[in-house]
Amino acid sequence: MTTIAIALHDQLQRAFEGEAWHGPALREALADVRAIDATQHPVPGAHSIWEIVLHLGGTYRLVLWRLDADETPLGPDEDWPVPPAPTDEHWQRDVTELHALHTRLRGAVLEFPSERLFEPLVANPPYPAFTQFIGVTQHDLYHTDQIVLLKRALRHRDHAT
Repeated sequence: MTTIAIALHDQLQRAFEGEAWHGPALREALADVRAIDATQHPVPGAHSIWEIVLHLGGTYRLVLWRLDADETPLGPDEDWPVPPAPTDEHWQRDVTELHALHTRLRGAVLEFPSERLFEPLVANPPYPAFTQFIGVTQHDLYHTDQIVLLKRALRHRDHAT
């Protein structure tokens, strides 16, 4: 395990679990979200929190596929899946699955050969492994900010009525 692998793992973990310097991590942003709230669209034209959670899971799967040299792109239903019926059970299942996928990805980053970090994982797209690993962190933070804004919009809407 190299210093760079440990640093990548640390950034992935901070963006997902907590102690990110910018603000709440993904898991922190999702901690108090109820299933019924996760399905809402308080911002016209924006995805729901649940849709974002499923999208993030698809992204983790994609990078894991690439680690297995699978160039298959995400289909539209894998990139932005339609959430299931809004039950607490389904919501907890999807959040738990997201956490499991992220944990799996972090483990794969730690095991990845450091001499290959700046080589493409697959031919198409030809992004280096490092770019894909740090890109997951950037992607998590981007969508975490959206979740935070959606939660604010939900609170504002609920207080306005």
